[in-house]
Amino acid sequence: MNKTELIAKMAENAELSKAEATRALKSFEQAITEAMQAGDKISILGFGSFEVGKRAARTGRNPQTGKDIQIPEANVPKFKAGKALRDSVN
Repeated sequence: MNKTELIAKMAENAELSKAEATRALKSFEQAITEAMQAGDKISILGFGSFEVGKRAARTGRNPQTGKDIQIPEANVPKFKAGKALRDSVN
């Protein structure tokens, strides 16, 4: 399912226009992004949680030259599915 299909499904399920569903999805994305930029953890009971994790610095290899390169530490977004979501997929 891509973003367009998700918007169409949201509009159908919530009896909204596609424009309203698009605004709702953009608002959700913006709220999650802003909270994660602030370092907050977002928990949606039964669905899952979003948080920022740290990936440690490591040594990698350039596939073209074979030389070792240093990959710096990075902040990465993480999503952990909630129990209800996990159970519904199985």
